[in-house]
Amino acid sequence: MKEDLKISKKKPSYKISEALDAYLSNYNRNLNLPIFYEDLLRFQGSVIVYDKNEEDTLWVRVYYNEFEREEIDLSLKQVYSSLLSDGSEGILKYLNIDAIDFCTFGNSKPFRIKIRNILNDNYTYFYVKKADASRVYGLELEHMLSPYNLNFLVCRDTLIEEHIAGIPGDEFIKNMLNDCNASEKAQIAKEFVKFNERCMIRLLGDMRSYNYVIVPTHDFDHVVFKIRAIDFDQQSFEGNLKIYRPQFFKENYKMVELVKDKIQKESVDQYKIEERSIVAKRMISYQNRINTLLTCMEDDELSLKKHIDKLKEEIYNYTLDLKFRKSETMGQVVKNALDFVKRNYEGVNAKPF
Repeated sequence: MKEDLKISKKKPSYKISEALDAYLSNYNRNLNLPIFYEDLLRFQGSVIVYDKNEEDTLWVRVYYNEFEREEIDLSLKQVYSSLLSDGSEGILKYLNIDAIDFCTFGNSKPFRIKIRNILNDNYTYFYVKKADASRVYGLELEHMLSPYNLNFLVCRDTLIEEHIAGIPGDEFIKNMLNDCNASEKAQIAKEFVKFNERCMIRLLGDMRSYNYVIVPTHDFDHVVFKIRAIDFDQQSFEGNLKIYRPQFFKENYKMVELVKDKIQKESVDQYKIEERSIVAKRMISYQNRINTLLTCMEDDELSLKKHIDKLKEEIYNYTLDLKFRKSETMGQVVKNALDFVKRNYEGVNAKPF
């Protein structure tokens, strides 16, 4: 269904609570950093970054005075070592900070750091963002409930995120989807059904096409396509349940049409059940860790009361589970949603969510 869903233009930023901070320390997500988000804001100027088609990317390349740049570069190399290596300084001499870009679009306004190994010219990216509890919960839930592991670090008000490689969904839909063969389109449609279900189960919102990437992997004589979320700002904030279902965004209209064209309803239902079962199994595997995270989440302020009241009522109407009506915080709504899926998998009050 093609809709124009309304999302809050300016989502509040929620602080990391003491309980969440303790959780992050316990699971090695919390680390003393040599540089913070605010430090990168002291740039002297910037130039617009254009793509290969000379279109504005909404990123600007920033520059600093020469005295600060040397210290900033060293600190960012140390951050990279802590994020993706053992934190030692032995690799720093082989690294170069090629670019620091600042995004002027969206809530998080991140810095994108391009870092290169000078021995072989391989490069990668990582991001420096303002730490927000919603985003941290979103990253942790993605790490535990999706097929993908995530690297990130938090220190006070700064969040460091590993780059998630892939083809931006909007670019893929516009320039590559039509060139896929029938078998590939069917496989992409299946993956979109599973991605749609996974987002709804853990209440990850705003998965418009530019907030996820398509990851193609060659497997023998064919290509397997996977879909990965890359933006976790809208983890369980909005009150409209449709915002947690990518199928309802007009930007995903071609993907929805692909599902209608390539997959029968019986298969759609089958793939939904498969995804719910996989998520339930992951919950069991991460039982202690996810219970600890959800305990923190239950007590945190992560949304507005009007959003909580609206969402819990919509999910109640969808499931007829009274636990949702009794939810007082957005964390409780998320916990009840995950518990519902787990009970369903275990055969207790089985009913599709």
